[in-house]
Amino acid sequence: MQNVKYHRTDEDWLQTSEGAPRGYIDPRRLRELWFHTGTACNLQCPDCFENAAPEDQRLESVTLDDVVPFIDEAVGLGIEKFSFTGGEPFVVKDTVRILDYALDFRPCLVLTNGTQPLQAQMAEIAPLIEKPNSVAFRISLDYPDAAQHNARRGEGMFEIALQSLAQLYDMGFHVSVARRHQEDEDSAAVEASYQALFAEAGVPEDTPVIAFPNLEPVDTPEITEDCMTTHHTAESCEKFMCAFSRMVVKQKGRMRVYACTLVDDNPHYDLGSSLTESANTRVNLEHPRCFACFAGGASCSEL
Repeated sequence: MQNVKYHRTDEDWLQTSEGAPRGYIDPRRLRELWFHTGTACNLQCPDCFENAAPEDQRLESVTLDDVVPFIDEAVGLGIEKFSFTGGEPFVVKDTVRILDYALDFRPCLVLTNGTQPLQAQMAEIAPLIEKPNSVAFRISLDYPDAAQHNARRGEGMFEIALQSLAQLYDMGFHVSVARRHQEDEDSAAVEASYQALFAEAGVPEDTPVIAFPNLEPVDTPEITEDCMTTHHTAESCEKFMCAFSRMVVKQKGRMRVYACTLVDDNPHYDLGSSLTESANTRVNLEHPRCFACFAGGASCSEL
């Protein structure tokens, strides 16, 4: 076992509101590094996990120069994969250049809404198929129904995203889909609807579909040490993203390493300015979104 560092001593970080020791995840080997390209997006969805919007710079747009030191450090640490999220990565002018650099070293995954910014750069993306490592694209199709999807993302966005999915597949790239999970859904029926949609679009019916629960629940239960030992094992704890991954963001002109892709609004999860600094840090499960991992195994990762 590594020597675990205790990142904070704040009472609310170490204890629940009732004073119980808070549940935590100790780090394992760093396998995946995420980059948040920034909260700028061409869309402004009403329930966006990141509150992304056109020109938004809560998290600033990254440049190639910003990310190269972290890619190089990660390669030296034996990282297995680079992943990219936003906002919308393809509104950031350096995204294709960043992928071109990263793909010299490791496979990459890009999360995208699959709309106009991606379409506008298809010609620049196409040569990435020749890189030493592969890049995969996960496109958001919230529902297998155009009307439902477009109600959130805008008229015509479903059709463009589905077109992008098919086009990337035809170009030889691996593709997957992110969707919204509804509590009262018939999951088997939903999956069957996606398979029918894929068949119609000309992509494999077994294209992976990653379902995301509501990440803004009301009155989320707090997670204690006892919760972790009662409901989890050492093996299941290794599947929490904060056990094997980190995310790099740009805030106020500084590049910072965060514990997870979904907690950048809480400074407790800022683990430092380098991967080495953050690698052995214990992560307490304080953020309300941690409950989605705890209870349902939610994960942005495909590892």
